[in-house]
Amino acid sequence: MTNTEYQTDNQNNQFHENHTEIGSPVSIIPLGGLGEFGLNMMVYETENDIIVIDTGFMLPNSDMPGVDLIFPDIQYLRERKEKVRAILLTHGHEDHIGALAYVLQQVDVPVYGTQLTLSIASGRLKEYGVLTKASLNAIAPGDNVSLGDFSAEFIHVTHSIPDSVAIALQTPVGVVVHTGDFKFDGTPIDGKLTDIPTFARLGAEGVQLLLSDSTNANWIGQTPSERSIYDSIDNIFQKTEQRLYLCTFSSSLHRIQQFVDLAMKHRRLVAVTGRSLINNIRIATELGHLKINPDYLIDAKDAPMFKPHEIVILSTGSQGEPRSAMALIALDNHPFLNVEPNDTVVISARIIPGNEKSVGNVINHLLRRGVNIFHERNANVHVSGHGSSEDLKLMLNLLQPKFFVPIHGEYQNLVRHAELAESVGIPRENINVAEDGELIQLTSESCEVFERQGRSGRVLVDGKPEIELEDIVLRDRIQLSQDGMVIPIIVLHSDGSAMATEPEIISRGFVYIDESEELINEAKEITRNVIDNLTNEQKQETEIVQDEIRITLRKLFAKQMQRSPLVLPVVMRV
Repeated sequence: MTNTEYQTDNQNNQFHENHTEIGSPVSIIPLGGLGEFGLNMMVYETENDIIVIDTGFMLPNSDMPGVDLIFPDIQYLRERKEKVRAILLTHGHEDHIGALAYVLQQVDVPVYGTQLTLSIASGRLKEYGVLTKASLNAIAPGDNVSLGDFSAEFIHVTHSIPDSVAIALQTPVGVVVHTGDFKFDGTPIDGKLTDIPTFARLGAEGVQLLLSDSTNANWIGQTPSERSIYDSIDNIFQKTEQRLYLCTFSSSLHRIQQFVDLAMKHRRLVAVTGRSLINNIRIATELGHLKINPDYLIDAKDAPMFKPHEIVILSTGSQGEPRSAMALIALDNHPFLNVEPNDTVVISARIIPGNEKSVGNVINHLLRRGVNIFHERNANVHVSGHGSSEDLKLMLNLLQPKFFVPIHGEYQNLVRHAELAESVGIPRENINVAEDGELIQLTSESCEVFERQGRSGRVLVDGKPEIELEDIVLRDRIQLSQDGMVIPIIVLHSDGSAMATEPEIISRGFVYIDESEELINEAKEITRNVIDNLTNEQKQETEIVQDEIRITLRKLFAKQMQRSPLVLPVVMRV
């Protein structure tokens, strides 16, 4: 990607002749990320202007059949899109940028982020036809951007992906710091430390409100350095005599750099499988965030040509995603890669809550094939990119905010972070635990949280962002998966006077008809009675006939079987 694809000047920044009066309240509305992992999206609003920090998505859990992605509901922004000045991105993880295409389809505003973040985001924007019209503005840590009533300063932080930033907002009521994801790594892979001097300067000048990452608030101590797993992975390289598979997040570029360094140290060629991993390695290499000797890279299709001890394979699928490279390899379904007994697989990633079963299935399939497996629960092969309790307390002490709101994480994480804030001296009355959709109103003297009032929600996506699932569709899918479906087929004379044939009952996933003859006959009899009790005028209205049958049969099945199958009456006329 060339620099010409970005607008790097601020000529398009929008200003108002009359800015919001100094001291006027600032409204802060989390549209996602407070009460769950992922879906991170925060709105900052004054009388004249809105800016948005991050636009993340979340992956569905097992009780959402057929759902591919979950996006924040942005109706609040759509209703105020003339006020939205910009979207600011903290880093390139999907839980912070994954909904960007969905948002830009509806709210056309400039986007600001570091070059790596924008490059990663561009792939999805292109996929959904938004890239050509998107206004992408590359910034660097230390830059300031003026956006109406707001001014944003970007501050470098260490995380598991390079080019991550926190954002300090100058607002009419003072400075608000939004940390994004961060930790304090004393020996980062790229040598770029979290910018402690800038945070200390902001703290000395005065911070009105801090909103800080709570992902690891329950973890005691300080998160280890990314380099802390190097020796453990190195030891696995030394002991592996056959093929070695290294599986991680496609955006864990610091982890990937260590894998590549170790592969070159042990004179193994590197093959990469998984589209997102291939794309991110290409982008990061072009931008200088990954340093790879091209002589060590081979096409994964050529891997079978080499002896097992001569190569290492980098793979996606650390969360057990069904179509990921590692899931396909585990089932012998990959087009050109397979595992043999005594091969080694390293899953170098945190198992996200909710994905335990999927990851467990992949591990089980690999073990059946005689593979040696290392993961975070049996070896030191993963370290978090999020700060633990001591990191979080250090950030609080550096910034010394007047008010504090924990962000990013489940409610228990937010509450624990609030307790940490109180432990370092922030008064309890100045700490607010908020959730999605609640209004955080900040003034020069107060910070209060008000009820949701319909400001947020979730959009369930089946396929592309433009294909949204209504709640009733998801409820139907859940009902089908749990209780099955019954289809009564009724044939009426065209004049509506009577039934032309006996009702027919079809069952799918509810009962086996041959073994439930009594129940099915009762259902047929009740269906006949429903039709007989309708007037000729009612029989002419197909929807009335369907509703009466649906309601009556559901009552029957609930009484007789204590189950509630989906009842879909079919009415035909002859």
